[in-house]
Amino acid sequence: MLFHVSIAAHDPRHVAEVLAELWAGDALFFPPVSDNGWIVLARDEHRSALEVYPIDTVLREAEGDADAVGEATGREPFTATHAAIGTSLSQQEVMSIAAREGWPAKYRKRGGMFGVVEIWIEGRQMIEVLTPEMQDEYKATMSADNWRAMLRSFGAAASLA
Repeated sequence: MLFHVSIAAHDPRHVAEVLAELWAGDALFFPPVSDNGWIVLARDEHRSALEVYPIDTVLREAEGDADAVGEATGREPFTATHAAIGTSLSQQEVMSIAAREGWPAKYRKRGGMFGVVEIWIEGRQMIEVLTPEMQDEYKATMSADNWRAMLRSFGAAASLA
């Protein structure tokens, strides 16, 4: 189970508030790593969370018996880090929120298996939002056996060791 994941944003508070809206959760100040960090807490049985840090924050190992620390780098690259989150909203409601924010969004079918609404937060950070129907597709198709079958169909049998 994934309990939380972190992303970076130019406006962490605003991004956290929009994600909280998509998730029907709460956006709260989260100061342990950054003076402008925010956390989105879902109101689900898993206590799922998304941490949102300023765009130039990186985590560094701390010496001795201490938590990792955040460090501002001044860099603003794109990132491969992303998350897929579930929502109780409809696809149209999700698209409307993205449009209101000016964030690119489109429906995509991942590998022909499950749908997502691909949203580009602030035009640079991808998050996949799954409506209830998309969540059902995901749960029905995302298994190791199904993944192996997909790899075989792409001729990737050598990597199935």
